[in-house]
Amino acid sequence: MSKEIIVAVETTRAAVVTGGSRGIGRAVARRLAADGLAVAVGYTSREDAAASAVAEIRAAGGAAVAVRADVAEEEQVAALFDTAEREFGGVDVVVNAAGRMVLAPVAELDLDALDALHRTNIRGAFVVSQQGARRVRTGGTIVNFSTSVLGLSTPGYGAYAASKGAVEALTLILARELRGRDVTVNTVAPGPTATDLFLDGKDDRTIAALAALSPQDRLGTPEDIAAVVAFLAGPDGRWVNGQVLRANGAVV
Repeated sequence: MSKEIIVAVETTRAAVVTGGSRGIGRAVARRLAADGLAVAVGYTSREDAAASAVAEIRAAGGAAVAVRADVAEEEQVAALFDTAEREFGGVDVVVNAAGRMVLAPVAELDLDALDALHRTNIRGAFVVSQQGARRVRTGGTIVNFSTSVLGLSTPGYGAYAASKGAVEALTLILARELRGRDVTVNTVAPGPTATDLFLDGKDDRTIAALAALSPQDRLGTPEDIAAVVAFLAGPDGRWVNGQVLRANGAVV
């Protein structure tokens, strides 16, 4: 009598990371790859940086692919998810690290700049979350990004903070809408973090003052933030759902 032999096939976990070519997004892509996930690196314009991020991950033994996608464009984001599903078999983690920052007092902000900011930060977060809600496999997670400026209420950040407030509002609602799916939805809100975008245009005195806001007397690093995302995406973060994690070194 023949015996049926059953062979267990390990499924590769995969992540989509928008804004994955630079800064926090790149650190997140690198960290998730180090944790064993295949990564689809989404980017908007810096093809060279995205290719470099993919090369880094592959050189360390991971799997990655770069895909150009404007987060506010539904068809492009859908194509990004299509690529992840085709290359890696599915999507388990979605991290939307793409964002835009425009600083000016409310009374002086150009409204065209406001529209561009909201297009990326609000519509983009919604589009990526929508695709994630439709496609993430059971046991997966969706992570968006806000900012600890919401707590600081720093002058000049009105438009940026308002756009990220919308992202925070979306978080708990989407978590509750995904009831029964075992999919978590959270938002990470970094404080001052030493990325090229953050440091651009700031003198040493300003940077030192921002570092001094934390009792740890330093700025955050992209790797600090990536570690928080990795926790949310991993097995130890399953009971954290619908939350805003302020990863800011006690700045607020």
